[in-house]
This record gives sequence, structure tokens and C-alpha cells, in this order.
Amino acid sequence: MDFQKYAVQILVAVAVVAFGSAYYFYGQYSDLRANPNKVAQEETAKVVAKVSKLIVLPEGEAPTLATVSDPEALKSQPFFAKAKKGDRVLIYANARKALLYDPESNRIVEVAPINIGQPTGESTPPAPEEE
Repeated sequence: MDFQKYAVQILVAVAVVAFGSAYYFYGQYSDLRANPNKVAQEETAKVVAKVSKLIVLPEGEAPTLATVSDPEALKSQPFFAKAKKGDRVLIYANARKALLYDPESNRIVEVAPINIGQPTGESTPPAPEEE
């Protein structure tokens, strides 16, 4: 009789844990469906927080974040000469800056200006007309 009493208590405890877990994961799933970029935004915020302790970052702009997956393919570019797999690249388009960050050693490996066209707010002068 004692065994049945404990078995019922254990079954109830397992059911409560199962329903609690299901509720938690359903909430996480709903959040991701509502905002599919949430994970990427959180990851970017974490990397920016770490890098901002090492260097002054451009204000008023969220960077584009990329991960170095094949450093050998990038070795021909001077910016990536010291890159390792897993390094993060923060690209600030408006500020025209790129930073290469090594999360393992918590160091900035490289900083370089970038040229991706005209910055916001500037206009291109008209081309001279030929006669």
C-alpha cells in the first residue's frame, strides 16, 4: 500500500514538471514566431556589449554581425589576415567601419574603414557633361 501512495505522488510530480516544461517552451516558441530576429538581435547585443568595453563604438547604429566560418578563404584580404574560425565581424555601414573581434581571447584583432557607397545624407555631385 505504501508503494501505491508514493507512486501516485511521483506520477503527479512528473506530470507537473512535464506541463511546466511544455508551457515554458511554448512561450519561447511563441516569442520566436512573433519576432523571428530576436535571437540574432540578442546575440548582436551581447557581442556589442563585450566589444564596447574594448573600444569606443559608433553610436546610434546597430551593426551587422557576421561570423568567420572559413578563414582560409578570406586570407587574401588584409583585414582577415589574422582571422580565426569563430571570430566575429561587426560592420557599421553608416560609420564606415568594420571590426574583427576574437571572442575566445576577448580582443579586437583588426579595425578598418569600409567603402560601401555613399553614406546616408550625402549626395553625389553630378557627372560633368561632355560637349
